[in-house]
Amino acid sequence: MAKAEELRFVKIYSQGSMFQTTEIWLDTQTGVQYLYHMEGYAGGFTPLLDKDGKPVVTPRP
Repeated sequence: MAKAEELRFVKIYSQGSMFQTTEIWLDTQTGVQYLYHMEGYAGGFTPLLDKDGKPVVTPRP
């Protein structure tokens, strides 16, 4: 398995239960954050947007 520094996507937030989960994932190459929501057997992954409709980007050090 790859080291944490080498992973493309890293989970930075998680909340939920066995049947419902909401997570935020960070693309370490672009800094874009993604929202993942799963409920039952369905789920979706989409860019997290700010109030202006632009992707939330984490500044890279």
